[in-house]
Amino acid sequence: MTLHSVDWAFVIGFFILSLAVGVAVTKRAGRSSSEFFLSGRNMPWWLLGVSMVATTFSSDTPNLVTDIVRQNGVAGNWVWWAFLLTGMLTVFVYAKLWRRSGVLTDLEFYEMRYSGKAAAFLRGFRAVYLGVFFNILIMASVSLAAIKIGEVMLNLKPVQTLLIASLVTVIYSMLGGLRGILITDFFQFIIAMIGSVIAAVVVLGLPEVGGMNGILTSEAIGSKINLLPDFSNTEMVISLLILPLAVQWWSVWYPGAEPGGGGYISQRMLSAKNEKHAIGATFLFNTAFYALRPWPWIIVALGSLLVFPSLESLQIAFPHIDPSAIRHDHAYAAMLTFLPRGLLGLVVASLIAAYMSTISTHLNWGSSYVVNDIFKRFVRQDASERQQVLVGRISTVLLMILACFIALLLSNALQAFRILLQIGAGTGLLFILRWFWWRINPFSEITAMVVSFIVAIYFQFVHPALGFEEISSHFQLLAGVGITTFAWIGVTLITVPSDAQTLRAFYRKVGPGGPGWKRVIEQAKRDNDPIDEAARKWDVPLGILCMVFGCLAVYGTLFATGYWIYGNYFPAIALTAIAVIASALLVKSWGKLRVGS
Repeated sequence: MTLHSVDWAFVIGFFILSLAVGVAVTKRAGRSSSEFFLSGRNMPWWLLGVSMVATTFSSDTPNLVTDIVRQNGVAGNWVWWAFLLTGMLTVFVYAKLWRRSGVLTDLEFYEMRYSGKAAAFLRGFRAVYLGVFFNILIMASVSLAAIKIGEVMLNLKPVQTLLIASLVTVIYSMLGGLRGILITDFFQFIIAMIGSVIAAVVVLGLPEVGGMNGILTSEAIGSKINLLPDFSNTEMVISLLILPLAVQWWSVWYPGAEPGGGGYISQRMLSAKNEKHAIGATFLFNTAFYALRPWPWIIVALGSLLVFPSLESLQIAFPHIDPSAIRHDHAYAAMLTFLPRGLLGLVVASLIAAYMSTISTHLNWGSSYVVNDIFKRFVRQDASERQQVLVGRISTVLLMILACFIALLLSNALQAFRILLQIGAGTGLLFILRWFWWRINPFSEITAMVVSFIVAIYFQFVHPALGFEEISSHFQLLAGVGITTFAWIGVTLITVPSDAQTLRAFYRKVGPGGPGWKRVIEQAKRDNDPIDEAARKWDVPLGILCMVFGCLAVYGTLFATGYWIYGNYFPAIALTAIAVIASALLVKSWGKLRVGS
């Protein structure tokens, strides 16, 4: 397909806007590492919340949703909808703790919470493991989506797409730091949402689709429109609903939905003005992430089943793409080829915006680890602020180059999603408990990280290579969670905890509270080094209640929206009522939380 002058005007204009923002804040971003990576810790909740949503609204997300819907129906999205529980727990329990910690990166937390050489090793190892290896894999999966969009919509080769898509992103990320990213994210999210809604409207207007009525009455789509899996199919119910809600949300580490917060989510919380802004930002993020974004993508995915019902139909429509590389996640970009002149440029710009917002955040987040947790901590502890910013900018470029290389080796979005889930399986409970159980130590985290990675490598590569019978993805996840959790808890109980002074200093600064710290507090009292508990009352039970109300409000909104779109008014009205009542109860409970200003 061909972009006309009006289409190119949208695309080029967006590039110019992004570069202009980066250039405008370059001088301020270069003042210090805190300014480059945390925007001076003075950002408002609404800008941070929108930035979080923009980051997770990447070019691979609509591809992933399309892949899921085409293979498992709308109900298949429970594999990521379940992470709302994690998100709301972070909002009402962990956001204020992160902001209170005052660290520059979430990895700096390790030497605040733990003691000794093991803590230093853990910090450095996680910096390489997350900031480099894991971060590159995430950016590669996002870049894979850009490759497929470029192949289908613009007839570009993978290398061409990566060069065009990454160049502008690297420039403004390298120049403007987090402040530039936050500002561009705000505009990028608006453009991305407008583009996804326009795409859904155009798809519904196609004669082959015939509007929502055509989708709802099509035998080809059938039960794929259901919001819950077919309960007569036990395996599907277990893998798509029970496992995500019962196990996955608390046990699996996944970027953007880390149990207890972490990664670029904690980076945004740490850059907030105060605890109130950290909580508000994270709540806005989770609400928009789950209740606002999904339906335009779902509509396009359902429409694609009528236009391109099989992989063969995609191959016939796009013969220039290698047939062996065609996957279901090509279908989203394939549907966008029906966009008319003008709208095509806007939607292409929205996809570029989605790509750039995600990549820019991961570049800044990853380089913050390289600078603060590798270079400054282990290479040059006396590094000046100017040197730290320079290393941050150099590492930004190198991370992008490595991500592009890995992107050429992946095949589809769902494959990358499952690999990431499996690698993080079993580590989530540790990240939840380490704030509230004094006994957890660096060896606990090292064990969880290593064991989960070994299990993932075995299931993804070793097991198939040995010719054994294929194991279902949900059994792999359960096995990974069980083995990893058993391993790290066992190591926790047989290894020495962090020293008393480190634990007491952490408690005094962060004030997590709860029965898990009782022994530390009692020992401090016996040593005539008492800890004042009255200053920060333990309100985790109230935070969990807020989490429940928040989940009901967001799920109610998400599914009410779906039923309104389907024209199924009775459940739509009932779910809307649930969302309204839950929101009212949330507001009342939220006001009782103890939050620092």
